[in-house]
Amino acid sequence: MNLLFSYGTLQQENVQLETFGRILQGEKDVLLGYKVDYIEIFDAEVLRKSGQQFHPILSPSEDPNDRVEGVLLALTDDELKEADAYEVDSYTRIKTSFLSGKEGFIYIEK
Repeated sequence: MNLLFSYGTLQQENVQLETFGRILQGEKDVLLGYKVDYIEIFDAEVLRKSGQQFHPILSPSEDPNDRVEGVLLALTDDELKEADAYEVDSYTRIKTSFLSGKEGFIYIEK
């Protein structure tokens, strides 16, 4: 299983059901050294699923103590590909560590 840190719409049950066909298991965690900004979404399918015109997006912070709270979701390889397809081109996926010491993926600003 892959761990994916969700700090936005992938935490919504309706988005999970439509994207992955199931409700994902997850646990709270914290990402250090990043901040949350917002981007406007124009992709009709993502807008339909999320119901939100503006989505959060991570960018590195100059303050290593900045914190983003979210949920580490457990995804299969195929589900990780589905998550990649859900995220618009403004995002890129990278691997990092979390406050818990676990490693997983995050989507950050491209």
